[in-house]
Amino acid sequence: MDYVKLERGEDGVAVLTIDRQEKLNALNPQVTEEIGQALLDVEREEPRAIIVTGAGERSFVAGADISAMNEMLPLEAKRFAEIGHAAMALLDRSPVPTIAAVNGFALGGGCELALACDIRIAAENALFGFPEVGLGILPGMGGTQRLPRLIGPALAKELIFSGRRIDAAEAKEIGLINRVVAQGEALNAARELAAEIAANGPVAVRHAKTATNRAPDVDLISGLEYEADQFALLFATEDAREGMGAFAEKRKPQFKGQ
Repeated sequence: MDYVKLERGEDGVAVLTIDRQEKLNALNPQVTEEIGQALLDVEREEPRAIIVTGAGERSFVAGADISAMNEMLPLEAKRFAEIGHAAMALLDRSPVPTIAAVNGFALGGGCELALACDIRIAAENALFGFPEVGLGILPGMGGTQRLPRLIGPALAKELIFSGRRIDAAEAKEIGLINRVVAQGEALNAARELAAEIAANGPVAVRHAKTATNRAPDVDLISGLEYEADQFALLFATEDAREGMGAFAEKRKPQFKGQ
């Protein structure tokens, strides 16, 4: 792959880096397809967590490549959006936790990429926003759907309709991101959190993500029934016996993902 790099750690944490620094890591069809392919490749290896970041300190992903979009006809634009939706869905629906380590610009498609992750950690120099309406278009990689679900429809409409950029502090205040860290520390903070996650029972974490993702789509009673089913299923795993046994024996559990 030309623009997406994969690092696989011994702790089960994979790091996916978009590296197109001459274009501030902007997304074009090739970059977006490479993100999707990299996610498919790494998920076959059953990692315990996936971090997504951008190369360099200037930009996470500055957005979609406007020069490339300017040449697109409507059907080509729809195809580009569909490629983006497919890549974002692989993050959103990944069986393992996904963490965005946001440095610098996270505008348009970059903000949408971060939104598709479970958790977002941003450096204090990060900038978020949806500038699409200023270009005569709208967010096309999930922004109009994921942002209202995360921060509520009124705030989402304000950001999307105005195209206003917000800094990391404001993004944290409105619930768009989880945490703000010092400039240059987003990836390190994401690695630390991913290591915490990876130390837990991997089957349990996967089921916990599945149950939590289900919550917005069902009523409370249905969600609680699903939770009870997932809770019970885990009692059939070796990891559950190991985890509870280790607690009783006052030792560190040795999870095998079984």
